[in-house]
Amino acid sequence: MARNVIIPYNPKLKEYARALRKRSTLGEVLLWQQIRRRRLGVQFHRQVPIHQYIADFYCHELLLAIELDGSSHDHPIRQEKDAIRDFILKKLGVKVIRIADWDVKMHMDSVISFLQQQVEARIEELEKDELKPRKNPPSREVSI
Repeated sequence: MARNVIIPYNPKLKEYARALRKRSTLGEVLLWQQIRRRRLGVQFHRQVPIHQYIADFYCHELLLAIELDGSSHDHPIRQEKDAIRDFILKKLGVKVIRIADWDVKMHMDSVISFLQQQVEARIEELEKDELKPRKNPPSREVSI
């Protein structure tokens, strides 16, 4: 599905990502129990460094990140930072799905159904993209 894409990351974030995995939020733990071991048909990993960010959950095969947003993401400054982050990740070819932490805790069945639809849509999107002829490989460099 996904082309051989190398996603840059900051190696200095590796230890921080490991620490985040050890102190996951309740929402992250609950969602991880539902999506681990290919339960959505693809492999996700937790707290993955991508460029200068750490994605809560990431599927390299689909270039798909899932972000759980707690109440701090309701603040306008945080929303602006999230928009910049999403833009940069999109430029790298990564699709970002944002889910409210509250929805994971209160409506898990709906969240899983939504994620399954998103995974299937992303598979279709990448398969269509692979059929398009390319003259030059796209640049994955992002200037900030």
